[in-house]
Formats: sequence, C-alpha cells, structure tokens
Amino acid sequence: MPSDTKGTVGQVGRWERALDAAGVREPGLRAEYGRQREQVTRYRREVAVAAGLLLPERTVPHVIAAAAFMHRTDTLLDSGPEAGRREAAARWRREVTDGLADGRTDDPGLRPLLHSAAAHPVLRERVLEYLAAADADLDFTGFDTEEDYQRYVDGYSLPGFMVVAALLGPPGDQRAYRAACRTFIDGSQRLDFVNDLAEDLAEGRLTIPARTLERHGVTRADLEQARDRPAVRALLGELLDTAERTLAEGRAVIGLAPAAHRPMVRCVVEVETLTSAAARADLGALLHRSAGPAKPAALRLLAREYLRARRHRR
Repeated sequence: MPSDTKGTVGQVGRWERALDAAGVREPGLRAEYGRQREQVTRYRREVAVAAGLLLPERTVPHVIAAAAFMHRTDTLLDSGPEAGRREAAARWRREVTDGLADGRTDDPGLRPLLHSAAAHPVLRERVLEYLAAADADLDFTGFDTEEDYQRYVDGYSLPGFMVVAALLGPPGDQRAYRAACRTFIDGSQRLDFVNDLAEDLAEGRLTIPARTLERHGVTRADLEQARDRPAVRALLGELLDTAERTLAEGRAVIGLAPAAHRPMVRCVVEVETLTSAAARADLGALLHRSAGPAKPAALRLLAREYLRARRHRR
C-alpha cells in the first residue's frame, strides 16, 4: 500500500476512534462532525492537525465543533455591510441560544455544537457568553487609551478565546485557569494587532490606541502609507515588547490545564512566541504584511509536543 494511502487510512481511523470516544454514535451526527472537521482543516489546518495529534481522542471532536462554531460566527460578523451583519448576528444568536435551550435544531451545522455542549456544559456557558459579547466587534471604532483596549479584551477577546479554551481546562472550578487565559489572550491579542496591522488598516481598522500613537509621534497616515520611520519602528517594537511580556506571564495557563491537554496548550502558547519572533525579525515588513512562524520551527514544536502527548497516553 502506498505510504500516502496509509496516512489517509490512519487519519480516518483516528477520527473514527475519536468520534467513538466522544460518544458520537448516530451516523448523521458523525457525518456532520466530519464535515466540520473538513471545514476547520480548510481554514485552520494547523488547529485540526494539532488537535488530532496532541489531544485525547475523546476531546478532539468537541474542540473541532467549538472551532467550527467560532469560524461560522466570525464569518457572520465580518461579512457584508454593517446593518446586514448586525441582523445576521442577531438571528444567529437567537438560533444558537434556542438550540442550546431546547437541545435540538433544524440546522445540521449546529448539531455538533449542541451535542458537544451537552457533553461539556462548560462549553454551553462559554458559547452563550461569547454570543452576548459578539457585538463588541461590530461596535469597534478603535481605542483611545490602554483602558479602552483592556475593556475590549474583557468584553470580546476573552469570551471568544474561552469557547475553545474551556474544553482544554480543568474540570470543575476554572477560575484560576480563566484568569491565566485572560493574561495569555491579552498578550495574544496585542500580538495579533501588531502582526495584522496592515490587513486591519486596509479594512479601515486602527487597533493601536490613539494615545500610544501620540506618545511616539506616529500618525495613522504614517501607518496607512507604510512610512518605515524610526518612530514607527520604535512603536512596533514597544508593542511587541509588551505583548511578549504578557505572553510570558500567560504561560501559567499550561500548568493549570489537565496533564493530557498540556501538549496542546503548550503548542498554542509556543506558536505565539514563534510568531512574535518572526514579527520582530523585520519590523518594517509589518507595515505591508503579517509575519508567521518559520515552518521548520513550527514542525519541531509540533513533533516535540506529539512525543510528550504519546508519553502521557502510555
């Protein structure tokens, strides 16, 4: 049998075992989970691959369902004119809320989320929290101060992150874990805003607080016109410094996750470290495009955590 065929068969076998372990028995529901896995693989392949390799089989389908829900919600929030997005978001909020309350839905694409939320009630809580906060992104007009940014993290970034992160956290009381997640997502969001600066500006979004720009003597026009000035580089460097300090504090989240989930959580944390290093390597390039982790380093990280996950399973 050719090696690529063996790999495909192995992946299918792992996925079928994961569905069994997660208690997904009904054929139609298994097919829906499978479609969502394909979707997540298309738009966030690294998430699907890492989950399949690093997490216990019983957890993988639930993480896939949560990731697919987030992607669908983000797409609704980001697509089309603002008025249409608000109407679509409101309809989606009602549909998901009603489905979670009733335990059923006519939307096949929503069935995996309802099944996973029934198996993990914490997911239900985090989904409702995120839906209640989702308008914060539609209302975004920029930040005046650091305090405005912190309110955005509390009101939108953290609820969104916790939809998936709650599935990786400890059973029962997650307050300490959530606090560590809050620190981590603060650093991660800061990094995203620096790394995605060019893309956000192209869409009319300025995600750096106005007071921070003023302190550095940098204008919005400097950034929009990609003026690679010393003041602009100093601004970007400072933003990365802050992101890296916060991400370092956020590493505490690894030790608060169950041992079986730590390879995945550690991988999530370390990818941000690699991304920040790539961004810092050429600050001027951030005015034109996002940076990404070097592939060899990312593959080494995944291989290392895979070995840790295998040792834990033994």
